[in-house]
Amino acid sequence: MAGHVTLLILMTLAAILMACSAISDLRWREISNGLNGLIAAFAIPFWYLAGWSPWPDVTIVMGVAAATFAFFLLLYALGAMGGGDVKNVFAVFLWIPTGIATQALMVMALAGAAVSAAMLVHQIITRPKDKPEVPYGVAIAAAGLWALHQQYLNQFQVIGSS
Repeated sequence: MAGHVTLLILMTLAAILMACSAISDLRWREISNGLNGLIAAFAIPFWYLAGWSPWPDVTIVMGVAAATFAFFLLLYALGAMGGGDVKNVFAVFLWIPTGIATQALMVMALAGAAVSAAMLVHQIITRPKDKPEVPYGVAIAAAGLWALHQQYLNQFQVIGSS
């Protein structure tokens, strides 16, 4: 029972940190390295308490997170993404089991489209002089929070099921 409580505490901390990264990106267009580091660091005890084995569970999750990081790094190199967003997507995807990674990417894409549409409306209304920056950390956090909810709000119990 203590392991389940600790798992819930870790997931709550991760959710708070993901929400903080979204708020930070929304307000300042910046996600700190410390925040990304904490999200990534808390994934390690989460894996253990959720019962993920080093092989293949953790290894594959790290591979998916690295592949997502590589794709976002390409977007960063093209000027379409900020560096904090690239690090944030890696940290958040360390929490997402491979069985729902594709769905999490879809959630992130839909949330990103909604954020982009809101930014477009804001730009039309306010007509800022600077080029708008889309706070994609909001979409990344939405995907992470969606994945976390699978443990206690989804009857199928994708995360940590035994």
